[in-house]
Amino acid sequence: MTADYFDKLETRDEMTRSLTLQMELPKQIAHAKTSTTAYAEILADVDAASITSVELLASLPVTRKSDLMTRQATARPFGGLASAKAGSMVRVYASPGPVYEPEGEGPDYWRTGRALYAAGVRAGDLIHNTLSYHFTPAGFMIESGARAIGCGVFPAGIGQTELQVEAIVDLQPNVYCGTPSFLKILIDKAAEKGADISCIKRGLVGGEALPPSLRATLSEHGVDVLQFYGTADVGTIAYESHAREGLIIDENILVEIVTPGTGDPVAEGEVGEILVTSFSKDYPLVRFATGDMSKIMPGISPCGRTNMRIAGWMGRADQTTKVKGMFVRPEQVAAVVKRHPEIQKARLVVDREGVNDSMTLCCETTRQDESLADAIRVSLKEVCKLRGEVSFVENGALASDGKVIDDVRSYE
Repeated sequence: MTADYFDKLETRDEMTRSLTLQMELPKQIAHAKTSTTAYAEILADVDAASITSVELLASLPVTRKSDLMTRQATARPFGGLASAKAGSMVRVYASPGPVYEPEGEGPDYWRTGRALYAAGVRAGDLIHNTLSYHFTPAGFMIESGARAIGCGVFPAGIGQTELQVEAIVDLQPNVYCGTPSFLKILIDKAAEKGADISCIKRGLVGGEALPPSLRATLSEHGVDVLQFYGTADVGTIAYESHAREGLIIDENILVEIVTPGTGDPVAEGEVGEILVTSFSKDYPLVRFATGDMSKIMPGISPCGRTNMRIAGWMGRADQTTKVKGMFVRPEQVAAVVKRHPEIQKARLVVDREGVNDSMTLCCETTRQDESLADAIRVSLKEVCKLRGEVSFVENGALASDGKVIDDVRSYE
């Protein structure tokens, strides 16, 4: 660790990072195939040695949360996706579904130390940690990073607001970790009780959006907060630095941004779903779909960290909707688009005409004629099992916001 960076990996040049990836990615793909029964099946036809870049990685299948639930239902607890049995793990967690997630051995398993360090946390600090220790790994994610830096943690967890304020007054922690909204609740409760909790100067927050107005309010109360983004499946994915220009991808994972419902990468700057490939030996998820939306930001952060940046959380990728009593999913729209190479970009708009649902596939295309429209209508009917209209729009008319299905129905 240096004064500014957690380690030298954060400031690697692009060539060094690319060469490292070229060596490590094939090893991880091979490890996933040989150490887990699920990936032995999913990647059966994949030559691991040939997957040496993010571009080549994009040819591999996507693993989704629904896949985890399906596999775990028939092969408890981890669906054949972990490399060791539950009893060999440090901890086992449960997310709604249920989906069971393992915590394996190793220092800073959840890779949270980098995010804490970027937020200004240093050895000897005391963290007031309000993330949950119940069922989920959230609380332990902070503990993992705290140990890596060498600072202490008060495991406050959630709730018991008055007792938490009392503990802050007594213990004088200088760092807060948790959701930003709960920090505001603690500040308000302290004001109500006449308690001084101004000892908290820094915060690492996550688990929900951080609107500029809330960040400003926390700053007015003397707390400088930065964000981190992670999931119970893969740990820390990205974190904010004091440059406050996007979230920087962690050094020990790979992130792709793809069209929702597919594994197809979007152009830089377009909104899409976040896929993560983990280099964990215990739970080597490959092209795992988080269900969250974001976009890649151009260039590198002014803070000097050189890894790719994303714009932060920009909504959920599951745009599934129901039309005339039938579900229509993003992957179905993608299947229609793939049938017609003339379509460069498309969005399915779902509306109501009187009391009836309607859907129209708005398309940016290389040609616009009735024969193409008729062919697309046939594909809509075959793939979605519903009739739909086709509307040709000018190239560039569809927003780059990641929407594949836009439900504009009003029920007022």
